[in-house]
Amino acid sequence: MQAIARLRNCPTSPRKMRLVVNNIRDLDVEKALNVLKYSRKEAAGKVEKLLLSAISNWQQANEGMQAEDSELFVKEAFVDSARMLKRFRPAPHGRAHRIRKRSNHVTIIVDSRLGVEEIAEAPVETETTNNEN
Repeated sequence: MQAIARLRNCPTSPRKMRLVVNNIRDLDVEKALNVLKYSRKEAAGKVEKLLLSAISNWQQANEGMQAEDSELFVKEAFVDSARMLKRFRPAPHGRAHRIRKRSNHVTIIVDSRLGVEEIAEAPVETETTNNEN
């Protein structure tokens, strides 16, 4: 069972946000959180919070299952362009230059590597001995 989290109208350019999101795609959740925590990019903080929200959404949808035991990973992560604020800045000789303040939408989909049946069964590992003579 997968869970989705979306961040809408984030006031960062899509190009800068994609640099961060591309680093966590197809990673395990724990590893992705570590990558985001130690990243120097400003956008990493916003993506980290969004990933935590996706994990929480997965736990709400799958009550009784632990996120640590189910091997969660970032199934999909993508950035789309959002609205653009257009402003003008004075330029030489009485002209004006257009400034485009971009924003974006980020979507993260988290899923379990194990099937739902495998998680529910929770196999208990026991030691077996082979007595081959």
